[in-house]
Amino acid sequence: MRIGELSRRTGVKAHQLRYYEAQGLLEADRGANGYREYGDAAVVRVKQIRHLLGAGLSSEDIAYLLPCAAGEAPDLLGCPELLAAMRTRLRRLDDQMERLARSRDALTGYIDAAERTDGGSPPAFACAEPLPA
Repeated sequence: MRIGELSRRTGVKAHQLRYYEAQGLLEADRGANGYREYGDAAVVRVKQIRHLLGAGLSSEDIAYLLPCAAGEAPDLLGCPELLAAMRTRLRRLDDQMERLARSRDALTGYIDAAERTDGGSPPAFACAEPLPA
């Protein structure tokens, strides 16, 4: 099947499919006319990629994991290297969440403190414009 058909069958835009190919996540043969030609297995592969991206994995992580993937969900074989890579990614996510929680707590504290002020004149260094969203 050509890239347009793969796009229709998976709901993934053609430019994303070309990106997956460039990242080594998806393989295509080339027809005599130079067009990409995908086998039926590409549909499952794209669905695997989408699920793994949805789990927050990078394309580099996914390239490492795909040889251990089976089915659309996908089910991953529990080889030690695979588990180590996923645990490393989970630790990174946990670290990011902790940093975000600390930032949120600090910002909440600043907001609470600002709301408790007596409404007097602002300090000389106050911003004239609101902070960007």
